[in-house]
Amino acid sequence: MQELRRKIYVKAKSEDRHRFWGLYVHICKQETLREAYRRAKQKKGAPGIDGVTFADVEAEGVEQYLEHLRTELITKRYQPSRSRKVKILKADGKSWRELSIPTVRDRIVQGAVRLVLEPIFEAGFQEGAYGYRPKRQAAQAVNHVVGALLCRKTEVIDLDIAQFFDTVRQDILLSKIACRVQDKDVLHLIKLILKSSGKRGLPQGGPLSPLLSNVYLTSLDKMLEGEKYKTRYDKYTKLEYGRWADDMVILINSERAGLGHSKAILKKIEGELHKLGLSLNAEKTRVVDLTDLNQSFSFLGFDFRRYRSLRGKWAIRKTPKLRARIKLQRDISEVFRKSRGMPIQEVVKTVNPKLRGWVNHFRIGNSGRCFNILKIWVEKKVRKHVSRIRKRRGFDWKRWSTEQLYRETGLYNDYQIRYSG
Repeated sequence: MQELRRKIYVKAKSEDRHRFWGLYVHICKQETLREAYRRAKQKKGAPGIDGVTFADVEAEGVEQYLEHLRTELITKRYQPSRSRKVKILKADGKSWRELSIPTVRDRIVQGAVRLVLEPIFEAGFQEGAYGYRPKRQAAQAVNHVVGALLCRKTEVIDLDIAQFFDTVRQDILLSKIACRVQDKDVLHLIKLILKSSGKRGLPQGGPLSPLLSNVYLTSLDKMLEGEKYKTRYDKYTKLEYGRWADDMVILINSERAGLGHSKAILKKIEGELHKLGLSLNAEKTRVVDLTDLNQSFSFLGFDFRRYRSLRGKWAIRKTPKLRARIKLQRDISEVFRKSRGMPIQEVVKTVNPKLRGWVNHFRIGNSGRCFNILKIWVEKKVRKHVSRIRKRRGFDWKRWSTEQLYRETGLYNDYQIRYSG
């Protein structure tokens, strides 16, 4: 599988107008489906609308299950099921995001399609796009933005695309895929996957959606790369950008590009989005001048702010957004609420992955104070849970030391800051 993906990538990179054919047979191969299953299981996702879990598949026999799915694909009898709709509260605590949870069966097929198509489109993705790409992490995107800010690109367009995943036009998306894929069976399969969640939009929650979102927005990236190239002087540019899915910032050196350059860029962005059937969220899109030390902007859950260090040099402080921490605390509180009376070790098994994922994302920032607040809050939650079980009041400060708490419960305890990415 790895060798196939490497060959596809090399071909796509060397011939940027080549249209690939004969891909469907690779999607249907047992080894492709097996790798897709392994990746899907690794994610530990919730079951879809049919209630089938990975444990159910294991009980039936993975090879037998995949062989049956392969036969459906080869004979063109495969039809994706409806996705299970789940609403989750956004970090602002007011609006909701709707996730579409595919069945295990559909997750495997989407994963197989992604395995074969990803190297084709990866070859054409731009440097400023980081989200959901191989060997690219959120830490790299954050450091990329910090690097641009330190190069005096302090006029920042904090971009927000209005309801991106809900308004993607599937006909435009399919036409973009068809520019590189000539295989009608693959195109038909992708169309089936898209239509299973509605006539418009791109469902969030499946393995294929991140790749398709990048395919859809690549034309916007290319436009910004063109603008970036126009502003080049020596080895520097007057413009830089960073994108993670639909979260995007454009950074401009207004001293060299001239005041008002951000308005011209915004106008071009609006024109490009119009071609894609998208629009900017006027309320959330704004231009920030970081030479004003009272101003800040957000990207990937961090608040970015400029300040002068003790040595008199300009530096960038990036701290976790308050509402990001509040959302995590809300999620953890819900776990404890639903687990009253359960042994604390069982509750910790659910809480630890949430803490680990959140801390790993934010540990590259100036997060020490935030981590300390979070750590003490979680410790109190654990103490309160145990006190209830023992029918006591308070937090058992004298009966239970902090060292004992972590030793006996196995609670996550790695809040160390690491400035790397």
